[in-house]
Amino acid sequence: MNIGQDIIDATTDIFSTMLMMDLNVGDPVEGPGGEVLSNITSMLGLGGDIRGMLAVHCPATVAMAITGGFLGMDVDELNDDVKDAIGEIANMVAGNLKVAFAGYDMKIELAIPSSVVGESFRVTGMLGARRVAVPFDMVDGQFLVEIKYIVNS
Repeated sequence: MNIGQDIIDATTDIFSTMLMMDLNVGDPVEGPGGEVLSNITSMLGLGGDIRGMLAVHCPATVAMAITGGFLGMDVDELNDDVKDAIGEIANMVAGNLKVAFAGYDMKIELAIPSSVVGESFRVTGMLGARRVAVPFDMVDGQFLVEIKYIVNS
């Protein structure tokens, strides 16, 4: 399994086809994560052959730029449209990862995305989970796509 590459493929595909935005991709990071500099995080639970979560972490400027790309208009505040748009990005990335995991002969189920808005926060839990995070750069800044999961035996 190459989950880092799967995240890269899923995210760049979504941004190029749905938002017509090019991304510069950072190196996937595995292992424990520190504090994420984010103003909005959208996450959804994963179940089935794995249990875990996928999250998209964005600073406000990046989240508003992504939302503007979705809606075709300027966005200047972290409102419900932004929460919905980042939630939809998380949902689409997770959907693409569901297909990737099927290639590893693993079925996963997806929950409905939830969004958290704030200044700085830490997502914890899932002792013993594998974590893979990939930073993506766009004109307006950097965002992070992260998956934490445990394979069910």
